Amino acid sequence: MSRKGSEVEPVRFGSMVLLLMGLVSFCMVYIFMATVMSPSSSGDSKVESLGFGDGNSVGGGGNSDAEVSGGGGCCSGIPNLELWGDAVKWGTDFKFNSSEQCCSSCKAMCTGKDGPCLCDSWVFCGNKEACGEKFGEVVWTVLILDWLLFHELLCWLKKQKDVLLPEKQDNENKVMWTSGLVFGRGELMFLITTQVYDSWFLGLTIRFSFFKGIIALETEYGNLHIKLLPECSPHSVAYMLELLALRHCAGCHFYRAEGRGPFWDIKGNHIQDASYGPPFALIQGTLEAQEATFDPIPSEHSSTIRRGSVAWVESGPEFFISLANHEEWQNGYTVFGSVLPEDMVIAEKIAQLPTKSDVWNNINVSVLEKTVPLNIQRINLSDGDQSLNAD
Repeated sequence: MSRKGSEVEPVRFGSMVLLLMGLVSFCMVYIFMATVMSPSSSGDSKVESLGFGDGNSVGGGGNSDAEVSGGGGCCSGIPNLELWGDAVKWGTDFKFNSSEQCCSSCKAMCTGKDGPCLCDSWVFCGNKEACGEKFGEVVWTVLILDWLLFHELLCWLKKQKDVLLPEKQDNENKVMWTSGLVFGRGELMFLITTQVYDSWFLGLTIRFSFFKGIIALETEYGNLHIKLLPECSPHSVAYMLELLALRHCAGCHFYRAEGRGPFWDIKGNHIQDASYGPPFALIQGTLEAQEATFDPIPSEHSSTIRRGSVAWVESGPEFFISLANHEEWQNGYTVFGSVLPEDMVIAEKIAQLPTKSDVWNNINVSVLEKTVPLNIQRINLSDGDQSLNAD
């Protein structure tokens, strides 16, 4: 027997109101969580070949040199890696919702544009299964059919004794932490030139780096100082620090050199209506050391190639330094550093060395008649680098 309509309608109406309120609440919470919890965009894009021949070539404007900075909005780390060091912020009292927020809090402790960083490394517990109790407590819960839980997770901010040789524990199966380095931004440099006798000049360049994020590619033609970008390309920088620890990078060298030709000006800007090469305005080499085992670098920070950009060819170990702005290459390469502007004269010098023509995958390239060995060195002063050159 059916019930009267007057008895059924209030029940249906109340159920509809409760369901509608639940759906509205869920939508509001979903939008809030999507805003708070979503990771920052890394600008990943498809890696195009752009003239790669057997994985060993780069081919093809822009406006400005590669910025020597901390990577702008980048903030990422390496999973299954725990960096040790003295804690400047304790994880039990310092919690965030993502590794990006943990990284950003470390970057925020770098004072000003050129000042030192009070934090140079961070450790985040974001693996729920491995972290267990350390994964964090549930501090806020919204129950809508048990769909949503919101956690705050442990974040430790640390200071390394030597940020170019960080203390670490890495094991793919056991380490529950995600960790990263922060080198800060800016550089303080003084240039002093003194005349000696009538025609001789003594050039003294003194760099004071408040961060420890610069390494040197040592060649017989001078040192190319490179500002690394660990927040953007942590795996790439980790490999560079492994090479730095070797003291000698046997097997590392430049083998390809192509100048700017008539296509790019001295600042790297493409000349209107000019060709995009060849030559392609770059020097290219390999960073595969005989003493180290190389694992392919995962695709990381892909950005527009600028004059001074240091990037991998595909997944490495081949790399190149650009002498020009290559917007036509789009975001096809993992950029892990940039040459300091005052050292680009050395890269230009290498690009003018004698070469011979070759063809890689139907691309005309210029290969050095004699390869240029290189070694990776740290800056050999407590807080800076001092080099003395005589002309």
